[in-house]
Amino acid sequence: MVTGELKSKIDSLWEIFWTGGLTNPLDVIEQMTYLMFIHDLDDTDNTRAKEAAMLGLPYESVFAKEVQIGDRIVDGSQLKWSVFHDFPAGKMYSTVQEWVFPFIKELHGDKESAYSKYMGDAIFKIPTPLMLDKIVTAMDGIYEQMAQLKAADTRGDVYEYLLSKIATAGVNGQFRTPRHIIRMMVDLMEPKADEIVCDPACGTSGFLVGVSDYLKENRKQEVFFNRHNKDHYMNHMFHGYDMDRTMLRIGAMNMMTHGVDNPFIEYRDSLSDQNPDKEKYTLILANPPFKGSLDADIVSADLLKVCKTKKTELLFLALFLRMLKAGGRCACIVPDGVLFGSSKAHKAIRKELIEGNRLEAVISMPSGVFKPYAGVSTAILIFTRTGHGGTDEVWFYDMKADGYSLDDKRSETKENDIPDIIARFHALDAERERKCTEQSFFVPKDEIISNDYDLSINKYKQTEYVAVEYPPTSEIMAKLDKLEIEISAEMNVLRELLGL
Repeated sequence: MVTGELKSKIDSLWEIFWTGGLTNPLDVIEQMTYLMFIHDLDDTDNTRAKEAAMLGLPYESVFAKEVQIGDRIVDGSQLKWSVFHDFPAGKMYSTVQEWVFPFIKELHGDKESAYSKYMGDAIFKIPTPLMLDKIVTAMDGIYEQMAQLKAADTRGDVYEYLLSKIATAGVNGQFRTPRHIIRMMVDLMEPKADEIVCDPACGTSGFLVGVSDYLKENRKQEVFFNRHNKDHYMNHMFHGYDMDRTMLRIGAMNMMTHGVDNPFIEYRDSLSDQNPDKEKYTLILANPPFKGSLDADIVSADLLKVCKTKKTELLFLALFLRMLKAGGRCACIVPDGVLFGSSKAHKAIRKELIEGNRLEAVISMPSGVFKPYAGVSTAILIFTRTGHGGTDEVWFYDMKADGYSLDDKRSETKENDIPDIIARFHALDAERERKCTEQSFFVPKDEIISNDYDLSINKYKQTEYVAVEYPPTSEIMAKLDKLEIEISAEMNVLRELLGL
């Protein structure tokens, strides 16, 4: 959590961008991302040089040689953040614009540089030398403050705080699933050290970061003190795809600031034939786009076999089933329409989840969860790919509060069902005795099938009506008469006091 002086410094940096003319929040985040790449490349290079010296191993800095940029030969050391940040504003600007950015782009051939592949189409948008000088000075102050705090994940928290500004900026808030909802879904799934995790619509990589954080907190010994598991965590565990290159860069940086060296974050239309992944992942966590339709001609044919539709929310469910290994699990957010839609495609995907695989849970969320950017009601589906059924009953939970007010302000509140959801989900045997009048309960598969595979909680939840006994009418009338006499007496006293 970013607070105090560090928060103030970040807000001041954001203000420098806005007053300098960069007012699109995505542009601001993107330019900050580039500069953080450049700063971190210098830091990483220095750290590796020190480690090599301690171990007596050879190490050649990426800045050690003369570098050819276009038709110029440049001293590599001039490209280091720790060197150019002391230059006068004009020289710093020309160095970063003409040398550092091209240098970073050409590093993609260096397999050791996880940073470089996300910089291939970077565009330097900072308009003036004075503005760059202010930004570099502000970022130095932020890094100094982070170093003083010495918290385990301060850099990750800083980047999360920057990303939160995308949401608060308005229209672009759709890119971010609330962090506490992500954390709830990750806690429900309890990722293991050997997972292969994917988000096919990753945006800023919030779900992947959530898994990373969970493993650090709950399986640190298993992941980081085992050479094989650590290599898997750093290089093979995390996969994310998106169609927005800006979001990919931001998502990749988000992963790196949370300590994942080489996440597989790539440009891909997950629903098209561009996506060859089949039976590859053990865990999928996602909040796929569900606004509007798309051209069915570009959709992978095998997805249309499962449900012939143009609706992305249905196609993504078919995609998750295809991408998961046998025994692989998924937790995803869907709009309520998926649960009760009456079209053939809606029924087909629900039937596939229930009869072809194992649908475990439907958690109905209140409509305010995504406010102020969307008021749509949503639910979380949790299922396991089996390919041959396995659903005997489905657990339903009616979430009424998520710890925040359900209006546009989203202020913190005491009412919060999330801890209860997690506790009940991990103790499902105790849920079997619950009745359909309670907040959570099981529904048998046969009952769901008889209701056309309807998964809306209101179809099964029963309202318990409690009989209220009222006194006889004569008794009520007698009380009213008595009250009228008392009121009349009091009115007479008041008139006397007023001399009326």
